[in-house]
Amino acid sequence: MVAVIRVPALIRLFAVWLTALVLAGCGEKPQPLLMTSGDNYPDNLSQWQILSINGNSMELGDTVVPYELNTPLFTDYASKLRTLWIPQEQQASVVDGEIQYPVGTIISKTFYYPVANGATLQASEGEKSLFSPEKGLPLDKVRLIETRLLVHQEDGWVALPYIWNEQQTDAVLEWAGDSMQLTVTGIDGSTEEKPFAYIIPDANQCAGCHAEDDSRQAVKPLGPKIRHLNRNFTYAYGEENQLTHLMKAGLLTGLDDVKNASQNALWPNGRPDETLAHRARSYLDANCSHCHNPKGAARTSGLFLTMDTPLDATLGLCKRPIAAGKGAGNRPVDILPGHADQSILTYRMETLEPGEMMPELGRSLSHTKGVALVSEWINQMDSDDNPCAGGGYSY
Repeated sequence: MVAVIRVPALIRLFAVWLTALVLAGCGEKPQPLLMTSGDNYPDNLSQWQILSINGNSMELGDTVVPYELNTPLFTDYASKLRTLWIPQEQQASVVDGEIQYPVGTIISKTFYYPVANGATLQASEGEKSLFSPEKGLPLDKVRLIETRLLVHQEDGWVALPYIWNEQQTDAVLEWAGDSMQLTVTGIDGSTEEKPFAYIIPDANQCAGCHAEDDSRQAVKPLGPKIRHLNRNFTYAYGEENQLTHLMKAGLLTGLDDVKNASQNALWPNGRPDETLAHRARSYLDANCSHCHNPKGAARTSGLFLTMDTPLDATLGLCKRPIAAGKGAGNRPVDILPGHADQSILTYRMETLEPGEMMPELGRSLSHTKGVALVSEWINQMDSDDNPCAGGGYSY
């Protein structure tokens, strides 16, 4: 049989190669990969052109926007580099107070630890980033662990976990996730080394947190929402509100008033006018409400920890658990006003027992400062000798 060479196909392939070569020679970055359908996802993270290794730094792809959250999700004291890419000539839009991202959007979250003395991993509070728009992320100062992508395709969002190799040159798609033994210093200011198992979730476990309801199918972004993004970020040209930056760049529409938009607390750094209640509620919103909401996986618990939950039994005040079992820690109610040490909520935040700790995924360590914040909030609530007597309480 004689092989048939399809000249037009070869010409197109040569044109793609030549364009990439020209762009590289001119110092221009190639556009990130637009993948609106199909499941032939790249094996290597670098193929997405969202992040790239250039010498001794990690840089962002063309038109990829970095962002940070007001109160971040705790993940075993890891730092995170978060990015957003919206395809050319597309916009995200605000609908009913929520940001709707167009098909083709890619959201990335890279987990890393700062290093000292070339090898020792350091704990990070509040995910303080070492990334700068001018210099990127310095690879001699960090250990890259994993990068999680959320890709918006025509039939919905897909979660893709990539694990960084030992050489720190690229990350490989691992559907099954992984576990690695890490040792971190600097937790709570201690110089002692803390060994633990860092868990990288598989694709289904990613859906476990990002699914909006208990079908565990409809994956959606958690971080890049108005109340989380409404803060300043230092760009190459200076400091500006992230929502304002997205609107000026033509990437976001439908938000008329940034000043009056919803805004979680800037924690742990804080703003002068933020109350203890707002800081604690923001922490619970960022770390717990993806499941504990009226549509989430934990909706049958009746405990809702979103920012708009009223300050009553729905939030856990004097609420007895429905089916917590040993997860109650022999404590009577979710929140006992004035008594954090007798509240189920703080027990589940502190414990490391499988099946009892909350969140169920994403941590192997307890977040001491997070527990202290929520405990302080509970302890300052008005109470008497028996604050939950009579079966009801409002605060």
